[in-house]
Amino acid sequence: MAPAFTLPRRQLLAHGALGLPLAMAALPVYVHVPRLYAEAAGMSLSLLGALLLTGRLLDAGMDPLLGGWSDRTANRQRLILLALPCLALGMFALLQPPATAAASWLLVSMLITYFGFSLATVAYQAWGAELGRDAGERTRLTASREGFGLLGVVLAAALPGLISADLARGLAGLAQLFPLLLLLLAAWTLSGSPRSVARTPASGSLLGDLRGVFADHRFRRLLAVFVVNGVAAALPATLVLFYVADVLQAETWSGPFLALYFVSGVAFLPLWVVLARRVGRVRSWIASMLVAVASFAWAWGLGAGDVWPFAVVCLLSGAALGADLTLPAALLADLSEHRRSADGAGSRPAQAGAYFGWWNLVGKLNLALAAGLSLPLLDLVGYQPGVAGTASGLAAIYCLLPLLFKTLAGLLAWRWRGTLEGW
Repeated sequence: MAPAFTLPRRQLLAHGALGLPLAMAALPVYVHVPRLYAEAAGMSLSLLGALLLTGRLLDAGMDPLLGGWSDRTANRQRLILLALPCLALGMFALLQPPATAAASWLLVSMLITYFGFSLATVAYQAWGAELGRDAGERTRLTASREGFGLLGVVLAAALPGLISADLARGLAGLAQLFPLLLLLLAAWTLSGSPRSVARTPASGSLLGDLRGVFADHRFRRLLAVFVVNGVAAALPATLVLFYVADVLQAETWSGPFLALYFVSGVAFLPLWVVLARRVGRVRSWIASMLVAVASFAWAWGLGAGDVWPFAVVCLLSGAALGADLTLPAALLADLSEHRRSADGAGSRPAQAGAYFGWWNLVGKLNLALAAGLSLPLLDLVGYQPGVAGTASGLAAIYCLLPLLFKTLAGLLAWRWRGTLEGW
């Protein structure tokens, strides 16, 4: 893992900066929107779950195609420039639900937001994979992007509460600030990143190239671990605000809890990078899964008023988050570059977009399933937001299901540890 090349810190920081507004968009879309439309728009949980599932499935289906398009474009930065206005417009609409026709508004604004977010993210990730000249450098680039991303999530978690004590008004204020931040940080990334390595855009069949990614058994195994681990992360992300409000009965602490969770991710991220250099990225990732398992086991025993014990849960699970965001993406960047260089020095055929397209599709399917299954499941166990005596089923879904999935992900990663990092 020791890098043979070292990018200047200013270039590492510049490249990572765009991760901040992209992550700012992701948190309210995946965490705040369910509660916002349930309360401000009065939508039923079953209808809301169905709409979120539909929108996220359509969104996920775009990613491989956008990745293939990115591979066929000589300049990935131009795709980022195309995507950002769509993202800004979609966010502005999504976080300000109307009094009527909220269901249609939600679906349309989600699709605009998802298109801009997905195109920008896939092109940005593939660009970063190509900038790194060895495994260590790609890990540092990924860590910079995800570190800025975690800072963006902290801002997205804290700003609504700072703007207004009312969730709907706070999110509306965030929607109005977001375009300016997006413009400033995108300009920094596009002007200050390292110069791109020359490459040959893909020219073969789009569908053939997308299918060809799955011919790599290492990718299939890495993706399998990512799926199981992603389900474990997506369930609490969807339900955390409900859990804090009705299990802990500490709704006013929602913002500080989210901020602590993501600040912990930022703070511990350098530790995972150092640990990965010493013991390998797969072993470090497994260690983070064990930390997450401990945090969910601790959360299972909590109840009303347990604010400080849940702060420990946020600290531990946040620490694990930094590894979840950085290490598997760095492994994927290495895998895409290994396959690309295998075609011969100097030819440099594009592959990273296809890899990250499928990767992001799976990540979004995890989130879609979490929303589409967990919210109706809450209906099934009789949970009603804000109604006393209905939160016991919520606690079980929030704590125990992620614990089981994290354990399975750790076992798979350990079984395949040689393959995942052995190329």
